[in-house]
Amino acid sequence: MTSHPPAKINLSLTIKGQRDDGFHEVETVVLPLPGLTDRLTFEEDDSFSLHCTTPGVPTDGRNLVSRAVLLFEEKTGIPCPYRVTLEKKIPHGAGLGGGSADAAHALLILNHLTASKVPLETLAAWSATIGSDLPLFLYQAPCLCRGRGEIIEPLDLSWNRPILLFKPSFGIPTPWAYSRWKESQEILGISYTKQKSNGITLVNDLERPVFEKHRFLAELKQFLVEQPESEAALMSGSGSTVFAVLRDAKDAETLRTRTLAELDPTLWTHLCRFP
Repeated sequence: MTSHPPAKINLSLTIKGQRDDGFHEVETVVLPLPGLTDRLTFEEDDSFSLHCTTPGVPTDGRNLVSRAVLLFEEKTGIPCPYRVTLEKKIPHGAGLGGGSADAAHALLILNHLTASKVPLETLAAWSATIGSDLPLFLYQAPCLCRGRGEIIEPLDLSWNRPILLFKPSFGIPTPWAYSRWKESQEILGISYTKQKSNGITLVNDLERPVFEKHRFLAELKQFLVEQPESEAALMSGSGSTVFAVLRDAKDAETLRTRTLAELDPTLWTHLCRFP
């Protein structure tokens, strides 16, 4: 059985403060990107094993897919002897949720293959013990996430703007970004103000700590904000992906070419189209 876990972007991410459990209280609107997916294949085998076509991606207990399979076995008591092949298209450390999406879809696949009929809400509760953002990928829809990210409310959000993603070669560890949030400062000349697009308010409170250390991302966002093709620009999650919301998909190549030429020709880019 094969599934295609999609990436996501955070259209907004507001931090309300730090919780007693050490996590941060957040409110975020998350949009799946169906045109940017990994590929996850489960085949019957003598025992569980995980294989990845991308060098450097761990296939042991550090991988969230492995942890999801072990969690499903533990909770249901059902052995899961599958050979799992993961083909990565979503960049790592990008703020696009690739690892969490893979793990969430592993739970969905196992629920189907074993005919366990575990309710979605129960799968969501289980998955939150692995990572705060896993539950949102189970719903496969735009979501409002609150709490530490595990309280999910699917949204009837009709998004129709094309989005152009840009990611440099480095990634950002999410725990590090949150740990620097409280003491971080804004950079003079960089816009952190709320933006509007498609009826949604775009803002990301993690831009402040991430931009403070990674000035290139601040420059990239500011550059995109100022381009005539952009309606808005924002960092996704904890980065390092920065995206531009375009007025028209036909402008994507013009903006892509200009950005690569003026900032960094090695940037990874991807255009996301919506109906």
